[in-house]
Amino acid sequence: VQLQASGGGLVQAGGSLRLSCAASGSIFSINAAGWYRRAPGKQRELVARISSGQYTYYTDPVKGRFTISRDNAKNTVYLQMDSLKPEDTGVYYCRAELGGNWIWGQGTQVTVSS
Repeated sequence: VQLQASGGGLVQAGGSLRLSCAASGSIFSINAAGWYRRAPGKQRELVARISSGQYTYYTDPVKGRFTISRDNAKNTVYLQMDSLKPEDTGVYYCRAELGGNWIWGQGTQVTVSS
C-alpha cells in the first residue's frame, strides 16, 4: 500500500497550489486523512484533516485559505492552498487511514517566495 503525494512546487506569495495524495495497492478506501507540514527547522505539524464523515479541521494559520477534500472514486485526498504565504513553506506529507491502518506518504516540497 502506498500513498503518493504530488503537486508541490515554487510559487509566489498570494499564489495557489493543489496537493494530491493518491492511495494505491490497497483494497480499502481512504477513510480519514490529514495533511502535515514540516517547516524548515521545525517539527512536523498537522495542517488539516478530514474524517470519513467529511468533517474537516484546520489549524488556525491556514483556516480560510486551505481546503481539504477527497475524491472517493479516485481514492485521493486533496489540499487546495490559496493565498499562500512564505510561512507556508515546508515539506507537506499526507497521512491516511485505510482498512484500520494509518499510512504516511512521502513528502512534497512547497516553497513560497515573497
